Amino acid sequence: MRAPVASRLLCLALVAAPLAAAPAAEKPDPAEVFAALPLREIGPALASGRVADLAVDAERPWRWLVGVASGGVWSTENAGASWTPLFDREGSFSIGAVAVDPNDPLVYWVGTGENNGQRSVAYGDGVYKSIDGGRSWKNVGLGDSQHVGKILVDPRDSDVVWV
Repeated sequence: MRAPVASRLLCLALVAAPLAAAPAAEKPDPAEVFAALPLREIGPALASGRVADLAVDAERPWRWLVGVASGGVWSTENAGASWTPLFDREGSFSIGAVAVDPNDPLVYWVGTGENNGQRSVAYGDGVYKSIDGGRSWKNVGLGDSQHVGKILVDPRDSDVVWV
């Protein structure tokens, strides 16, 4: 009985020895690995949800604000590698439009209620504004509009906003 145990241990040692002696592989830089990775839907189903609108900070193109048809508002500070929800405590989860003020990248505008004619659309409760990069929000009106399809901030005068 000792011979089979000893031969098994010897085989295990012969297999494990090259692995222990091999140099540790260098870990690739995640930025390099993901640099050429295209944006795509990853699940859980074939179509995982609809992005209703996207706004990019012109001065910092890695900062995005995304409005999801039935999932609120999300931001990324690293071109989509990670996301932060910004709108979870507000009155509507359905988003139709988002905008970043071209004169102040901390001012965000959100129009609630996806503007898409299909059965899965939810009503919104107006237009919201944040002056602190999405940490807090104020409903600034148009509560009965139900659906907002576009928000434009005048680049010459941030007090002029078209909805």
